[in-house]
Amino acid sequence: MKNIDRRSFLAGSAVAAATVAMTGSTASAACGKCAADAKHDHAGHDHKHAHQEFYELRAYRVPSAEKQTIIKDYFAKALVPALNKLGIDRVGVFETLEGKDLTLWVLIPFKTLDARVVLNEKLAADKAYQAAAKDFLVGSKKDPMYTRVESWLMKAFAGIPVIEMPAETKAGKDRIFEVRVYESHNEDAARRKVHMFNNGETQTMRDVKLAPVFFGETLIGGNVPNLTYMLSAPNMDEHKKHWKAFMAHPDWNRMKKMPLYKGTVSKIYNYFLKPLKCSQI
Repeated sequence: MKNIDRRSFLAGSAVAAATVAMTGSTASAACGKCAADAKHDHAGHDHKHAHQEFYELRAYRVPSAEKQTIIKDYFAKALVPALNKLGIDRVGVFETLEGKDLTLWVLIPFKTLDARVVLNEKLAADKAYQAAAKDFLVGSKKDPMYTRVESWLMKAFAGIPVIEMPAETKAGKDRIFEVRVYESHNEDAARRKVHMFNNGETQTMRDVKLAPVFFGETLIGGNVPNLTYMLSAPNMDEHKKHWKAFMAHPDWNRMKKMPLYKGTVSKIYNYFLKPLKCSQI
């Protein structure tokens, strides 16, 4: 994008605003190779013809450290193995990086929506899962294992249609994650923000090593319309350096001034997470 004449680029963007962005069928400017099997390594970002995944992001609101320990054990011994047995891989399991928040997070990728629709039924019929999950499933009404499980169903962006595995994950090294949620004041603004990520912003993040993991448009969940995405880094200091490089990047500073992308986000909130030992991300 650096060599494109600004006037031509803005003119093209105006056309995009009237056509592509308003349909929601935005084309990716980022990726290139077919991902026939989502189990393959996607860190090369070349997935031009890859089918867009669906994601369920769960937040387990946990009342005590004791209950958190039981739920962590459930993730490691019951949930993750059962999902893998169903062909659902790259399951992310996280806790908050610091502070008193006991919330536990799970990211589950699905190749199709049908895979999510039948999930509960399949888990209920899995005797090995039921036995491994026994301690988790026995929480009483007066002493529940969790206060609530919040869930968001998302569709992956065209520009990053499958999870991009962090280099630290592949190397078995320590890592941190940032989850960011962008709310928009209406559906048109939300579509334009997705268009912005698909057509330059995500690639700029890759260029400065912010290391995107996934981007998802929220289909079902609270505070819609919104989008959610995850970034990764070796540690917080490196993550801050990457953000600083992004904010100074000429492509970002050009895009954020474009009329097409003005006023697309009304609220931003974020969470810093670290993976549990059983996490596959």
